[in-house]
Amino acid sequence: MASGSSLPEEDLTCPVCCDIFSDPVLLECSHSFCKACLQQCWEEKGSQECPVCRGKSSMKSPPRNLALRNLCDAFLEQIIQRAAAGSAGLCTLHGEKFKLFCLEDEEPICVVCQTSEKHENHKLRPVQEAALKYKEKLQSALRPLQKKLKVFNKLKLKRDQAAELIKRQAKHTEREIKEEFEKLHQFLQQEEAAMMTALKEEEEQKVRAMKDKIENITRDISCLKNKIRAIEQEMKADDVSFLQSCRNAMSRAQCKLEDPEELTPESNVNVAKHLGNLKYRVWEKMLGIVHYSEY
Repeated sequence: MASGSSLPEEDLTCPVCCDIFSDPVLLECSHSFCKACLQQCWEEKGSQECPVCRGKSSMKSPPRNLALRNLCDAFLEQIIQRAAAGSAGLCTLHGEKFKLFCLEDEEPICVVCQTSEKHENHKLRPVQEAALKYKEKLQSALRPLQKKLKVFNKLKLKRDQAAELIKRQAKHTEREIKEEFEKLHQFLQQEEAAMMTALKEEEEQKVRAMKDKIENITRDISCLKNKIRAIEQEMKADDVSFLQSCRNAMSRAQCKLEDPEELTPESNVNVAKHLGNLKYRVWEKMLGIVHYSEY
């Protein structure tokens, strides 16, 4: 049967579903397929390749073949028009009712058509008999399609259920991930707070110790200043007075104060203690809250 565009029906048939194209798309290799058929093939194979030539496709969404879709629409419209014309039951050439069916040309004809050269020596059957025979054939041909439809419906139901399961699993897993990271965040915040507290305590302790040493040195400096000032005043007196107090001045000039201690590394913040292997130490503690589980 030819379409209005004179193309044979096989040129308007999808190679996957073997039916007239529905929403055809075009691949780089020039082969066309129903959009739904191509997507199903790609999902089943797990790769984007042409079902006919196996060529790889770089397009996730191939463009629609509008020209082919228009041809298919015209072809289906022609079938509908022919069916409507045939339903009148009258021969368009002779105006007679269709009472016979030509087995050679597979078309209903009238009693005048059977005498024409076109149907000469053709096998003919009454319309009712031919219709019954072809209905039986078509019914037999329908059975595999009906069985396949049941299979496809079951598969669709399973896939619908699988899709819902995937959504539930993803939602549950997302909640679990958030809970696990919340535990890790809480642990890290606690560790950070503990380390900051330890650092603050060491800072306060060493600052207090340093303040005590500063106060002691301040007192010693004040004492030395007073001695120096007193001795300098005595040195300004007249010679007799100076000589009379010289012995006492010499005694006061003897410094009995010990030199202050030099600063040592221990006086400073123990940076290595706080920062050394920090990540490793935290990771070791983290092992205590991490439990291996195999899903």
